[in-house]
Amino acid sequence: MGYYDLSKEERQQLVLKMGGEITQNLEDGKVTKILHYSSDDDIYIRKNVSNILGRIYGDQGIFKEEILQVTGHLLENEDENVRQTAVYLCGEIGKKDADAVFPYLETALHDSHHKVRNSVMSALKVMGEKNPEPTLKFAEIFIHDKDPEVRRKVVHGIELRGRTHPEDVLPLLATLQDEENSQVRKMLIHVLGQISYKEGCLEKVTAALKTWKNRELVEDILPYIIEVHKKYPFSAKTPEEVELYLKENFKDYNL
Repeated sequence: MGYYDLSKEERQQLVLKMGGEITQNLEDGKVTKILHYSSDDDIYIRKNVSNILGRIYGDQGIFKEEILQVTGHLLENEDENVRQTAVYLCGEIGKKDADAVFPYLETALHDSHHKVRNSVMSALKVMGEKNPEPTLKFAEIFIHDKDPEVRRKVVHGIELRGRTHPEDVLPLLATLQDEENSQVRKMLIHVLGQISYKEGCLEKVTAALKTWKNRELVEDILPYIIEVHKKYPFSAKTPEEVELYLKENFKDYNL
């Protein structure tokens, strides 16, 4: 039975049980229960492990070193579920102490399993929202990694920060405007669209794109921005307003 097959009360009881057993592991210097829950097939169980350990790390502070050691231990496990849990935990720790988890995230970016690599995006999103400055410095390094999949993961990972503060991520995205890999390019277009729909964001994205030298890429981005506004009825502007605004700002572009 999965986590969400349980009633709300049963889920609450399970989380309390997990919290008690995980805390006891930390006190005893063991990882038996942590490993047990971290290897569960249910991703929501695994995420509860990272949430519980992240909360202990942030709230109490007495087990910081132990939790960092547990993170490294989990990341070395043969089970990809356990390694994924470690990356989720990195995201929770990184909300406060980003520098402490960057070596683990760098390792995870090159993990052999896609599940672990993909979870880096989630960790960066969580960290970028709460602790943007060091997270964006990390992204600045790996956004130019020789592995295109790493570049794609990092671009996706800074999307959440970009939705509220486009000005923070636009300079990083601009450094990839001559990207040749189709998947990275596709993600770049996606993120630019996603960071354009909230109040005041379209104007910032437009101002940045007007400085880009890759005209072909910009012409691919503009229709996608309109599509995003069509998809999200809660956007700050209607699709018609967006199309008019873009046509006014990119008069000599094909739109």
